[in-house]
Amino acid sequence: MHVARSGKLSGKEFDSRSSEEIIVTVFLSTNPYKMFSTQQSSWFIRKVICWRAAASIAWAVLLLPPTTAVFVILSRFSLFHPIHTISECFFLLTSASAIFSLILLFGVILMVGFLNLEYYSVIPTIPCSKIALLGHLLHPRQLLSSLAHCIMGVIVGWCCAITIGGRYETLGFSCTQTDGSAQMCLNEYQVILLLAGAFFGFSHSLLGVIHNMNYVAFHTVQQYKYLRFKGSLPLVVKCSATQALYSVRNFIVVYFFVGYIPRAWMCKTLNLELNSSVHQLDSVAGLLDLSLLYHLWISATFLLFTWHITLLLFRIFVTEVYSFPVQSTFTEDAHQCLPKVLTDKQPMIVKFLALQDLALLSQHSPSRRSEVFSLSQPGGHPHNWNAISKECLSLLTDLTQRLVVYHDTVATNGRAKSLSTGSERKTSSESSVTSGTEDLMSPKPTLLMKTPASVFARSVAGHPQSPLTAPFTPDLDSPFASPALRRLTAPVDQCSPWFGSVQSPHVMRRGPKLWSTSTDSQVNGSPPPSPASVTSLKQEPSKPSLLAKFLQNRKEQVKNFLAKRVLIMYLFNKLPEASSQALFADSQSHIWALEGMSYLVQASYSEDQFGVVQTTLPSILGCMLVLQEAVDRHFKLPHASSKPVRSGGSMGDSTYKTLRFALRATLKTAIYRITTTFGAHLNAVQMSAEHRKRLQQFLEYKE
Repeated sequence: MHVARSGKLSGKEFDSRSSEEIIVTVFLSTNPYKMFSTQQSSWFIRKVICWRAAASIAWAVLLLPPTTAVFVILSRFSLFHPIHTISECFFLLTSASAIFSLILLFGVILMVGFLNLEYYSVIPTIPCSKIALLGHLLHPRQLLSSLAHCIMGVIVGWCCAITIGGRYETLGFSCTQTDGSAQMCLNEYQVILLLAGAFFGFSHSLLGVIHNMNYVAFHTVQQYKYLRFKGSLPLVVKCSATQALYSVRNFIVVYFFVGYIPRAWMCKTLNLELNSSVHQLDSVAGLLDLSLLYHLWISATFLLFTWHITLLLFRIFVTEVYSFPVQSTFTEDAHQCLPKVLTDKQPMIVKFLALQDLALLSQHSPSRRSEVFSLSQPGGHPHNWNAISKECLSLLTDLTQRLVVYHDTVATNGRAKSLSTGSERKTSSESSVTSGTEDLMSPKPTLLMKTPASVFARSVAGHPQSPLTAPFTPDLDSPFASPALRRLTAPVDQCSPWFGSVQSPHVMRRGPKLWSTSTDSQVNGSPPPSPASVTSLKQEPSKPSLLAKFLQNRKEQVKNFLAKRVLIMYLFNKLPEASSQALFADSQSHIWALEGMSYLVQASYSEDQFGVVQTTLPSILGCMLVLQEAVDRHFKLPHASSKPVRSGGSMGDSTYKTLRFALRATLKTAIYRITTTFGAHLNAVQMSAEHRKRLQQFLEYKE
């Protein structure tokens, strides 16, 4: 399907396209906050993801009537008259008001499912400071989502009031004042249910950002959809009831202090009076009504349960395994094959499902593995293996570069290093893997999976090409950077005896060089400047103007003033644990890449008839060993080796907090899988001395 760029379709085009394609085209072109742009939309989104989301919404709608029946029974149940309660609930569920309420609830479920499809992500957004989290909460897109949840909460609150009936049924009722006059009064019991619904929806939206509830995680153990739903159902009930209890508590406190404001506004707008003969609900006597508290809690549980069920079904359907064909007989279907999907620019969900399928086929499908090892005809080239290995190696290389830059920036004892000195120093293993994989890495990877864009906000040392992210960078321009940090990261005079990089645990000094290569020339690949040009540049230093000096002094004064404020420091201080989590936020893709590569290499020992894998075995081993060295260095950092406690009271999936530990275990297992399969044959593989020494540790089971 091609989306019409001009916005118009000719008669011939309209006749040749199916109604499904027309609907998807209209959806993608009219949705202002679509997750996938028109240029990024692919066949997989249209034919798989959209249908999976629609199926999850359909099941949520089908589960709504029994859930509503349980809510009606619990809200009207009487211990002394059980038979009368059941018959009353049956007549209520068949009434016109209940059917109308059910239709409204259907609309709410559809809207919740649409928001799930709109806001979900396979890479979690991890704010690395309090101010970053506040920025996510106040983002216009998030504010729009919170407003939508408030409106849906009001609708659910009204449906609950109509369903419960009794004193919650109407907004106004006829009352008699103290002077004996009959007037229309405001029914505050229904008002409090409507306001509670709005509050529950708003708090659910905020907690979704805090707990990353839009994060869709892939389960390691593959199960059928029914078994996953059945196993997660008790957790959904528990989370809904617990979160509803805390939400009711918070709402009662808020309504006690500011409840008179919406009550007075509704009385003035609807021209209603307050019944002076009863206690107001924003008082202690009014809020200590056990029946009211129970109905608030059961309504909040019903609201959260229906929304959580919709979210759970969406996660189950979207993360279902999809089997991509390895190669196709027809040319028009080549874009749907696994090597093409991995190498092309695709949405993240497609990339993750393709890597998941690669990991599964490498373990459990000998017939599909034979297609990976096959040669093209005519020509006899291993195109499938080359494309898959190239993409996997590019992913692992990208993660290695991020870890190296992060470690060069943050020292093992928490001190910061200068990026210029850190980038000049490379180990022999890093240089060897770069040269060993040059043939595979010569074209730039089409898609580098990194942590969310909100994390990559600032480059390092003025180099926009630097891959280092903001949470991993000591912000020297920040008013909260310590003087010691500024002195440590300041450029060192070449005449100073401290000139050179400080390497832990041994301190080494490097003497001054006659001509030093700048970091920019290393990054851009340009030759170093000649001594004559350097001398001419030094002879004409640029002097700042008086206005620039004045502005710089005022800027420093403001920074020093703000740095002394405790609240400002609390908001802007970086969270080391969150920085480490953000560094490995997309590590699920690297885990699948490691599993797929290692299992394919293991299977090639007996299944690779043409030896296509052995040609890239040095590059694969070198890439894995360098990554293993970088991961080991990272886990020596103070906050990297501490395992976070998983929170079980929320629907947010916290598996991303332990991805770095899963990556470390998978990496070590992948190397052992290769060494145990090939054994002493690996001594014939060409690699550097440092790599061979490290590989020998795995061969002797000493790692």
